[in-house]
Amino acid sequence: MGYADVGCFGATGYETPNIDKMADEGMRFTSFYSSTGVCSASRASLMTGCYCDRVSVHYAYMPSAKEGLNPDETTIAEMLKPLGYKTAIFGKWHLGHHKEFLPLQQGFDEYFGIPYSNDMWPVDYDGIPVKDKKNPTRPGKLRYPALPLLEGNKKVKEIWTLEEQGELTTMYTKRAVDFINRNKENPFFLYLPHSMVHVPIAVSSKFKGKSKQGLFGDVVMEVDWSVGEVLNALKENGIAENTLVIFTSDNGPWLNFGNHAGSAKPLREGKGTVWEGGHREPCVMWWPGKIAPGKTIDKIASTIDILPTIAEITGAKLPEKKIDGISFLPILEGKNVTTRDEFWCYYGGGLRAIRKGDWKMYYPQTYRSYVGVKPGMDGFPGPYAKGVLKKIVLYNLKNDISETTDVSAEYPEIVEQLKKIGDRARKELGDNITKVKGEEVRPPGRVN
Repeated sequence: MGYADVGCFGATGYETPNIDKMADEGMRFTSFYSSTGVCSASRASLMTGCYCDRVSVHYAYMPSAKEGLNPDETTIAEMLKPLGYKTAIFGKWHLGHHKEFLPLQQGFDEYFGIPYSNDMWPVDYDGIPVKDKKNPTRPGKLRYPALPLLEGNKKVKEIWTLEEQGELTTMYTKRAVDFINRNKENPFFLYLPHSMVHVPIAVSSKFKGKSKQGLFGDVVMEVDWSVGEVLNALKENGIAENTLVIFTSDNGPWLNFGNHAGSAKPLREGKGTVWEGGHREPCVMWWPGKIAPGKTIDKIASTIDILPTIAEITGAKLPEKKIDGISFLPILEGKNVTTRDEFWCYYGGGLRAIRKGDWKMYYPQTYRSYVGVKPGMDGFPGPYAKGVLKKIVLYNLKNDISETTDVSAEYPEIVEQLKKIGDRARKELGDNITKVKGEEVRPPGRVN
C-alpha cells in the first residue's frame, strides 16, 4: 500500500471513510516508515522492534525458504503474554512457513491466514493455473505449492482461484471481530495483516465495481470496510477508550503492476527500494480519550517503534536482547518532543541511506527503479529499470519531499554528519555493499 492510497493521504477515485475518520478522531503520521521496502524484512521489524538486519531477515521468504524469524527473538505477542494478554493474528504472516516459525510458536494464541505472500502460488497473472496453460507467463510458478490457508499450525484449505482470494479480507475481518467479542473482558493484542492490496488483487462481491478507479480502488475500499468493522466492534463492546489502534503498511506500492498497484505520490519510487516511496507509509493512530483528535505529526517514527511504545503503555518488560525501537508514547500524549531523530535505511542486507531530521543521504548503489518503463496492466507486471547512484546524494525532505534535487555540494557538513551515523550503523549491523560484517547481528531461524 502506497503513501497516497487512502483518502486522508491523497487517494482519489475511491473513498476510505473509516480510515479517514480514524485520522479525524486520532493522529496522522506523515513521516512514518516501515523498516524497509520488502515484506518479510519489514514484518520482522514490526514484530521485534529491530532493524531487519539486526535479526537477519533481509528479503521476502519464498515457499522454498528454510529460514524464518528466529524463535529466540521476542515478538510483541511474547512480550505481552506475561501480563495476561490474549494474542491473535488473522492474515498474512510471512516470517517463515515451517512450524517452528509460525505464529503459535511466536507468542500468538490464535492464527488464521496464509503463511506467505498471495502471489506465491502456481497460478499465472491472469488467474489461470500455470499447469493448465500452453504458454504461461511465469512457468517457474510450477515450483510453488498451492496457496495454503492455515488454522493454527494446520492447513485447512488450498486457495486456487482469484475468487477465493477475494474472500480473504472478509474472512480475516470476521475472525478479528469474533476475537474482540470473545475477549472484551481480557487485555488483548490483535494483529490484522491483510493480504490485500498485495498482487494478485481480488475483492468480494460486496465491493466489486464500487470504485471509480477499478479493481484496485474496490480492494482498498474493502480494506477500509474491515477497519470500520474492527472499530465498531471496539465501540460496541465498550472498550474503544482502552484500545490503541494503528493502521499502516509494510512497504510501498509495486508500481510496475500499473492499474493493480497503488500510488506513492508525491514520493519517489516504490516497493523494493528505500527511496521515500518504498518505505514511507500512510499511518493513522486512534485512541479515543487518549489521543487528541485531528493531529498531524511530521516527526520521524517507524514500525520498529511500535513494540517499545506498547511496552511503555502496558508496563510490559522489554526484550532482553537489544532492540532499535524508541517509544513514541510521548507524541501520542500530545507532547512536543522528538522521539526519533535518525533512521537507518537498509534493503537486501545493504545500508542504502541515512535519514536524520529533515535530511536523507543515499550511498552509491544500484537499485530497482520504475522510472522510464511502461507499467503492466490488469494483473500483469511491467519491467523494472535499473537505477544507478555513482556518488553520495543528499536531499532536504522538508523542502523536497519528492527527492528531486541533490544538495550534497551545498551542505558538505551534513553529509559528513550522516556518514558518521552510517559508520556506526555498519559497525553494528554491517553492509553487504561495502562488505562490512556487523558486530551485533543475530542469526535467523533455520531448519535443515
